[in-house]
Amino acid sequence: MSFLQTESSFRDDLRSASLVYGRLEPAEMQMDLPNVFIVDGDRIACDSLAALVAGEGWRSQTFDSAEEFLAHHVDLAPGCLILDVCLPGLSGLELQKRAAVKCSHIPTVCLSAKEDIPTTVEAMKAGAIEFLLKPIRQEAIVSAIKEALERSRLVIAREKQKQAIQKCYASLSLREKQVMTLVCAGLLNKEVGFELGISEITVKAHRGQVMRKMRAASLADLVKMAGKLGVAKTREAMMLRIHVDQVGSSGGNPLGNYGFVQ
Repeated sequence: MSFLQTESSFRDDLRSASLVYGRLEPAEMQMDLPNVFIVDGDRIACDSLAALVAGEGWRSQTFDSAEEFLAHHVDLAPGCLILDVCLPGLSGLELQKRAAVKCSHIPTVCLSAKEDIPTTVEAMKAGAIEFLLKPIRQEAIVSAIKEALERSRLVIAREKQKQAIQKCYASLSLREKQVMTLVCAGLLNKEVGFELGISEITVKAHRGQVMRKMRAASLADLVKMAGKLGVAKTREAMMLRIHVDQVGSSGGNPLGNYGFVQ
């Protein structure tokens, strides 16, 4: 999960997350109080930020070092990591990299007491939401945290959406998965039937079951799900596969071209 995306991309993902199979109601989205993790070797700075965070209605946790934060368990809940790039021991930039692996659903806001363009560039390239200089303006840090939490919620929504799709897909029979793959590649029912050696009526029946089990409101929805599952193939690629297999099969019915069984 990456934060290196455009705003339009985030908006598209948010609309996608509202599909039937992955919709998150407002109450569910707000069920977990956001966590703002503050990592700064300056205890006064930590306490000051913690007070500001509390005033905004968020929950904060403070850490004196990168090592202390990395040893802390982080739940899959909306959150934000605020870190000083100059930390005792492991640096803030190294913490940013490790945090991206440890808790990829939590974006980072970097702080620094001095202006350092190379460090700023490195932090932003690594996905930092913002790079702020101390002393920090309250409006700037609050705005950065709000943006970070919005992105965190979206990443979590996408992850839950993906898990929901995977659960639905796991409920399909082998034949239904075969039909879904071919239908999402753009093959007509009769073409799917030919590939699988079954009648068009049977294909329609399987297709209906696929739509129901996947909770897809339309074929377009089903195609999007197939893409997220990594089982989507283009019609052109599928038909090319069919043609190649037909040529190499000495004129026989290409049943089993995809490792399908009767």
